[in-house]
Amino acid sequence: MDIERFLAESKEYIAKGDAVQASEKLYKVVEECLKILAERYKITEYEKAEKEGRWRSYLLAQAAGRLADKLNRKEIEDAWGRAFNIHVWGFHEGKFGVAEVERNIPFVEQLVDFVRSI
Repeated sequence: MDIERFLAESKEYIAKGDAVQASEKLYKVVEECLKILAERYKITEYEKAEKEGRWRSYLLAQAAGRLADKLNRKEIEDAWGRAFNIHVWGFHEGKFGVAEVERNIPFVEQLVDFVRSI
């Protein structure tokens, strides 16, 4: 599974002190989890992404909210919010250090565990 590889890579980048790459890999974990869940539950955002041929950030955000409501799992939307935050401030802006990225790992791992369970 890509999510396993991205999660491992994120931890490797954290160990190396590379917050920028760790941010991007951790974001990818959540993005891929959302895509898996969206496909599994055939939500409207999945259908839109299929029709457009790609996922856009707003569709991922909408999917996170819809899945959280549908599955009664608020941590899905929480993980997305954290992932998007580190994507912007850790990867694009380069303003987060390793500590800011690393503190999000447990929340991402919780989402990964849920995806594995289905």
